[in-house]
Order: sequence, then C-alpha cells, then structure tokens
Amino acid sequence: MKHDSRLSSVLHALLHMADHDGPMTSEVLAQCLGTNPVVVRRTMGLLREAGLVTSDRGHAGGWRISADLSAVTLRQLHEALGEPAIFALGNRNERPQCLVEQSVNAALDGAFAEAEALLLERFEGITLATLADDFARRHKAWRFRKGETDA
Repeated sequence: MKHDSRLSSVLHALLHMADHDGPMTSEVLAQCLGTNPVVVRRTMGLLREAGLVTSDRGHAGGWRISADLSAVTLRQLHEALGEPAIFALGNRNERPQCLVEQSVNAALDGAFAEAEALLLERFEGITLATLADDFARRHKAWRFRKGETDA
C-alpha cells in the first residue's frame, strides 16, 4: 500500500529551514529528505502559493519560511498540499448496485468521515512552532547525552 508522505516530508524540510540561518537550496533540502531536488521544488512551489515560503534566486538563493511558525498549523500544510487523502482505506466500489455493498459503504463512509474530521481537528492544534520546540528539546538532550555543552 502506497502512503502519501508529503506532509511528513514538508514538516521535515520546514524544520530544517527553521533551524538554518538563511535560505536553503532545493539540492540541500533534497539531501535532508533523501529525495530529488525536483520533488522539493514542486512541493515548495505549493507552499509558496499558500504564502508559507518564499524563494530567492541567484548564487545565495534558496527557500526560506515566510510565515510565523506559531501561526502555521499542520492543517494549513495539509491544505496547501492539495488535501491528499487521509486514509489509504476505501470502498471497493463507490456506486454499487448491490444493497449489501451499499450498506457496507454507508457504514465505512460514516466512520471514515468521523475519523478524518477528528484528525484534521488535531492537525489544527499543532503548529510548526510546537514541532520546532520539540526538535530543540530533543537536540539539546541528544547533545547532553553525547557530552556536548553550550560553550
């Protein structure tokens, strides 16, 4: 089963960008994500259309976050990506003639709609700032375990 991992990838890229001084090129972001720079440019283009990132051209150019991290929610990012399907599960046939399958679809559709609404509501409460703070905490703990100090 193929999963749409664009939201996870976008979050990964944006957190790298938030932790970096200055713009980041598509090539550098692609290395961070283990993907192709073309994929990064295509995805960042969607975020630019949503007003979340900007791009600078030229030798020192690249992508930078243009929105306040505390104002950007996972829900906004999901919408900027074109609202991909939340679940890989679905009905066998969307317009069945069989009454049994119609009953099955009605039950599944209701459950899927409720679950999706709940997940999107949760996405509304998670911001990039929340994730950036969690990353900073984890990074600090990792450095402490390695014996590094902030000098």
